[in-house]
Amino acid sequence: MKLFLETYNNTNSVDINEIPVLKYQYFANMLRSYFADSDNHCLSYYAYRKDNKLKFICAIAKDSNGKIYLSSHELDAGKIMLDSLTPEFPQLHIFEREIAENFGITFEGHPWAKPVRYPFDRADKNKVMNNYPFYRMESDQLHEVGVGPIHAGVIEPGHFRFICNGEKVLHLEIHLGYQHRGVEKLMLQNDNRLKLCILSESIGGDTAVGNALAHAQLLESLADFEAPKDLQIERCIALELERIAVHIGDTAALCTDVGYQLGQVVCEALRTTIINTTQFWCGNRFGKGLVRPFGTNYPLNDKTVEEIKKILNDSGKRYFDMAERIYSLPSVLGRFDDIGIVTTQQAYRIGAVGMAARTCNIPRDIRATHPFQYFKTHKPQVVTQEKGDVLARGMLRFLEAKESVKYIFELLAKWESIDKTNLKPDYDHKLNPDRFAVSIVEAWRGELCHFAVTDEKGNISHYKISDPSMHNWFALALAVRDQEISDFPICNKSFNLSYCGYDL
Repeated sequence: MKLFLETYNNTNSVDINEIPVLKYQYFANMLRSYFADSDNHCLSYYAYRKDNKLKFICAIAKDSNGKIYLSSHELDAGKIMLDSLTPEFPQLHIFEREIAENFGITFEGHPWAKPVRYPFDRADKNKVMNNYPFYRMESDQLHEVGVGPIHAGVIEPGHFRFICNGEKVLHLEIHLGYQHRGVEKLMLQNDNRLKLCILSESIGGDTAVGNALAHAQLLESLADFEAPKDLQIERCIALELERIAVHIGDTAALCTDVGYQLGQVVCEALRTTIINTTQFWCGNRFGKGLVRPFGTNYPLNDKTVEEIKKILNDSGKRYFDMAERIYSLPSVLGRFDDIGIVTTQQAYRIGAVGMAARTCNIPRDIRATHPFQYFKTHKPQVVTQEKGDVLARGMLRFLEAKESVKYIFELLAKWESIDKTNLKPDYDHKLNPDRFAVSIVEAWRGELCHFAVTDEKGNISHYKISDPSMHNWFALALAVRDQEISDFPICNKSFNLSYCGYDL
């Protein structure tokens, strides 16, 4: 019996009918065999309605060989119960919770079967924000502290409920889902591809390039289209500029939380120079409009290349100098070192990805393990840290920004040496019928997955997005255990996870 279908990232789509449909017990056994190896992790596990059934798709990534294993199972209409796999595989907890919320499935034995997003079309409308079942500990010696949902920084809403013994945090529960926009449904309600591109790059403002690229290469996979080298290089440069800008901005935020004003103002100014360079390239500081399927409206030119080189030579050096000062200053190190530790074992168990994984010495980086675009030809160096604390998360930003600057110069040199195609976007390109495609991008937070299924006419009939924050929010809850509650802001800032990417 065939248990899975092999595919790769950013490659041709597969026949949806070739993905094996297993009995649930065989599906569970298949996961047991794969998750026994820490080299494998779940990209996404989700369900969608097909005919009179629910079809469940699971995508598993194997980091050592770049393969993605696809498997599925189905549930007849009217059946609402499955045995939970979360007790064995904690990394599935968020996916089973999402499926339960969307379709009313009961996962028997799930230890934490609580709502995820409160989508407008959730199965049980009686589950509302105000009756969220927070975990409680009954004791005269303990107290609860609630923060939010209105954010102190006037960003996106989220509620954080702490159970404390004095100043020490025993437990943190993170309650999100206050502004579900229904992005995945909107992707199906409009056949105007340009509008879909605009929607994709609006999923998360700090990851506009990452989401736009994931969407573009998903459509290209469904059309069996391989982008020419010059376009691949340009996309990789845009993605790395986004990474550098956010890492510098996050360094500023970390300095703010420990009262180091020099580091804050310098890094804030330097971040601005990076995003202004993206604006010089395409007219938008966050890269909106830059990435489009099958081509680009803003191909690199000699003038833009010189601007990128000038800013990276200047702002890059200034940031590196500032970061060297930040991470050698005793007053800063005293607030970063040994604060908010997530162990390697914890990171593996919750399925941490991207930066959250790499700071725990797990070299999980899609650019290297499941490469896409020009990363297939020329990979950057994967940066890891061992300790899993705030210092590791800060240092990783510094070292990754350094590597990204170096990598962009290498890409620019390659771009200058090859012929240019300057393809224009194509919003009417025919997509293959009855296909399934997976597109993963290593955005600055980590792996960002877009999946799609086409119907018999080649129209997109299902669209699924998995943001890295879906995997990583639980890491923040683990990080603050046994910490002073005053350490929460810096722990939170050191992850800088997405609200809107989680609450689609």
